[in-house]
Amino acid sequence: MMYRDGRVMEEADYSFGSGDITPSGPENRADYRLTAKAVAVLELESGTPGIAGDEGMPGRKLECRIRDLSVSGLSLLSSEALTPGALIPAQVTLTATAEVLNLMLEIVWCRREPAGFLTGARILESDDTACVEWVEAVAGILSSS
Repeated sequence: MMYRDGRVMEEADYSFGSGDITPSGPENRADYRLTAKAVAVLELESGTPGIAGDEGMPGRKLECRIRDLSVSGLSLLSSEALTPGALIPAQVTLTATAEVLNLMLEIVWCRREPAGFLTGARILESDDTACVEWVEAVAGILSSS
């Protein structure tokens, strides 16, 4: 499987989740989960649009490391708590690819961890998001593993 920029996906980029990295508590995800080298940038607050001669105010973003992912969701490691039920736009980059996938996340759960917060998020289908591309990328990773 290849990324859109022509690079070949490497098996070393992803691995199946194992018991030593799963969160405590019941497993609620029905899909296979992959441990990933990926980053998500969450848009916590939208910026204000500018007017003539003014660029407006920037929004507030939070960069999170993706701990694991599946076709329908992902878990994030972040420096701040995220509110369950919140709908948050995210830009996700899988491994070193330059392609950014714009997704809409629904925060399902969030709990404190020693290094910050571990959060579970569901990927929602929404206009102007890369839902189909996300499913194709994860399916490609699964088929090459």
